[in-house]
Amino acid sequence: MKNSEKPNNTKAADKTPKNGIVQPAADAATELKALFVDSLKDIYWAENALVGALPKMQNNATDAALASAIKEHHAVTQNQVKRLEKVFELLGEKAEGKKCEAMAGLLKEGDSILEETQPGAVRDAGIIAASQKIEHYEIATYGTLVAFAKTLGENDAAKLLTQTLAEEKEADCLLNDVALNTVNIVAAE
Repeated sequence: MKNSEKPNNTKAADKTPKNGIVQPAADAATELKALFVDSLKDIYWAENALVGALPKMQNNATDAALASAIKEHHAVTQNQVKRLEKVFELLGEKAEGKKCEAMAGLLKEGDSILEETQPGAVRDAGIIAASQKIEHYEIATYGTLVAFAKTLGENDAAKLLTQTLAEEKEADCLLNDVALNTVNIVAAE
């Protein structure tokens, strides 16, 4: 690699000392509740971003079952946003989002898949792959949030978050069924 082709990693290198210990920001969380609220803000942004992205995925899907699953999950996601707002209310916090870099990256990857595939079964397979990555991220996030809520004694919040966790798992299973029963078979032909 030529010097002019080297990636600019100086910012990251400057912030991380040689021992690998990252210095926290001035407003870094010091208690589990603060981390919990911060994580809620992150997933709140993510769910709102997904509400905006799902119609595009639906419009680009050619398999009827896939398009239907995405349309249904769009409505579910809108309800999940409302449920998160109830969780914020239970905690006495304002419902506000904080940019979720993970979801932003996953949505960007989904856009890339659309650009890199022709309409049809192969694009549908790509949409499913991108969607399942999103579902797996959400499953991991909601699982963590449920654990935080239970640890903090926020049982009502835990119940609401568990409901969303179950919906995310259900969406993942539905996408898997569509992939294995139709889309992937047609895409392989």
